[in-house]
Amino acid sequence: MEDAKADAQVTHPASVAGKDFWTVGADGGLKVPEAASATLVWGDGKGTIEYHAEAGHVDVRDDTGKLLCKMFYVSYVALGADGEADPDRPVTVLFNGGPGSASVPIDFGGFGPLRVQTDGMRHVRADAAVTDNPHTLLKVSDLVFFDAPGTGYSPVAAGVDPKEIFGADGDADAFCRATTAWLEANGRWSSPLYLLGESYGTVRNAVLMRLMGERGVKLTGVTMLSAIWDWVETLPGEDLYYLGMLPTFAATAQYFGKAGAGVDVDEWFDRAMAFSTEVYGPALLFGDRLGAEREAELAQQISELIGLPADFVLARHLRVSLEDFRARILEREGKVCGRLDMRFVCDAPSYQQQSVDWLAGEDAADSSLNGVWDHAFRAFLHDRLGYAAPARYLDSNYMKIGTKWNWTHQAPGTMEEVGAPNFAIDLACALRRDPTIKLCVLGGRYDAATPYWNVEHDLACQYLSDELKERVEFHRYGCGHMAYTDEPTLAAMDADLTAFYAKK
Repeated sequence: MEDAKADAQVTHPASVAGKDFWTVGADGGLKVPEAASATLVWGDGKGTIEYHAEAGHVDVRDDTGKLLCKMFYVSYVALGADGEADPDRPVTVLFNGGPGSASVPIDFGGFGPLRVQTDGMRHVRADAAVTDNPHTLLKVSDLVFFDAPGTGYSPVAAGVDPKEIFGADGDADAFCRATTAWLEANGRWSSPLYLLGESYGTVRNAVLMRLMGERGVKLTGVTMLSAIWDWVETLPGEDLYYLGMLPTFAATAQYFGKAGAGVDVDEWFDRAMAFSTEVYGPALLFGDRLGAEREAELAQQISELIGLPADFVLARHLRVSLEDFRARILEREGKVCGRLDMRFVCDAPSYQQQSVDWLAGEDAADSSLNGVWDHAFRAFLHDRLGYAAPARYLDSNYMKIGTKWNWTHQAPGTMEEVGAPNFAIDLACALRRDPTIKLCVLGGRYDAATPYWNVEHDLACQYLSDELKERVEFHRYGCGHMAYTDEPTLAAMDADLTAFYAKK
């Protein structure tokens, strides 16, 4: 009984020396609330679904029974005419990325039964309507949204070294254990099991696909939204970074009327994708051996694609960074464009705010929506479920967790731990081991956080057999990183995911 009592205690981050997240322990402080739930009804004018919504925690314990953390979840389970869940209905476990981000955006942004109404590319007002989401994934699957340890309301256990959890392998281990704990507690082992991860959540997905197979947890399908797998692409000076960015810059330049006039948006993006692969990539390999004349010629071609002056591109030796592009594409208008979705804009920083790091962290696509999502989510927990919030909701804890993340990982078959792993190897290994898994990859033209070119490139470099490729589908939309903020894209994803879940 003492152990159970200790597990039910948390302390506030400020009272835990050296930590920036809650810690489960026996030192008193705030209590993790009991689970709270309600029976609700979703409708879209064509039909209704009665569902059980619940907010609570699952214990994440290692193989010895030691408590590692308590992971917060919100689940939505459809009820039949008898008021019971259908054990044969799919269950989808969903999560955001970061690392260090909670899962509110993918819940109240796009896949849950309730959604905050967006306003195109404009900042959303505090009083934005929250309505039944006509494109919710609840139509085809029960949903379980998990907050990663150290985010949301997911406290870490006292005495647990954060390094055990805050890293590529420890994080995947925690999610695997949380998923199996939920399946066990709810009697859903016979349900088809799906994963849906966004951004870093696709790294987590790749490791989970392999790890779950190794632990005897059978997956039916996995959705990768705004994916990134090869971490080398994020490192300074890596040419794969510039190759991935160019098509996204080209799409953005066309959107703002700086390039691509009169060309279909998909045709323009395909041209830029092909240029990166067939022309730009080979040229970057030459470095200063390319020659001044050829370099100037390519600078002009790149200028015509991305809408920045050729002499600027040439001065960067053909390598234009994201911050360079964001600061200059709308410079005459006194604006900067977004990162997560480059179509969003805001006023440029003042002359006192010229730090590149500052610009990198300021994103209109982020600030236009996050606060409204959080308000809607907290109101739902309090007003509809009666859930008593234990403390501040850590919607984004990237600066405290993500910046200290342990990236060291040994991809299967490599026999070597590296600090910038290629997680596509894990993904491909999982598919080869279990060719019944189906994979759906979703991405957008205006996503500069996880560019679409890199996604196609990374999977192509795994040389999957034709039989396995038939299990993989790609869908590209006219959206940014958080695809669900764009209502036309959300409708298209709804149709694509409905077909994906129906696929054998």
